[in-house]
Amino acid sequence: MKKEETFYIGYITRTKGLKGELQVYFDFEDYEELDLDVVFIELNSKLVPHFSASVKVYPNRTALFFFDDIDHIDKATPLVKKKVYLAADKLPERDPEELRYEDLKGFTAIDRQYGSLGEILTIHEYPQQYVASVLYKDREILFPLSDDFIEEIDEKEKTIRLMLPEGLLDIYMD
Repeated sequence: MKKEETFYIGYITRTKGLKGELQVYFDFEDYEELDLDVVFIELNSKLVPHFSASVKVYPNRTALFFFDDIDHIDKATPLVKKKVYLAADKLPERDPEELRYEDLKGFTAIDRQYGSLGEILTIHEYPQQYVASVLYKDREILFPLSDDFIEEIDEKEKTIRLMLPEGLLDIYMD
């Protein structure tokens, strides 16, 4: 399987117990909707299929996996910190009307006080919030994507209008 034929869902965080159980942390937002019977783990720049014997998904964005050919901690340990993918045909469909924070990448951020901040280059997901990054006056600026700061999102124009907290940009400009 080639990486272009898959999508990234998360990574293996640790082993659990002595029987080869592995914990996966999901970076994929709708992880509860994923079909996890076969996952691909990146080993030496290759995607290797692993068949799930059992999976227990938790509400904290994690799941515990037993894989068919991994029955001991010694077989599981080399997989820790490896990225996990699913075949692209298993990507859950979503409502086309539903806009997510990740969809704002490429939108132009416009602040009420500072005007155009530039194009959103990346969206970082942290436990408490999403944070956008733009290049403003040759400096990377990070700002929270919070309903408290977002005034309007125009999908047609690909703009997001903000009212950022006073002094936030000053931190980056000094």
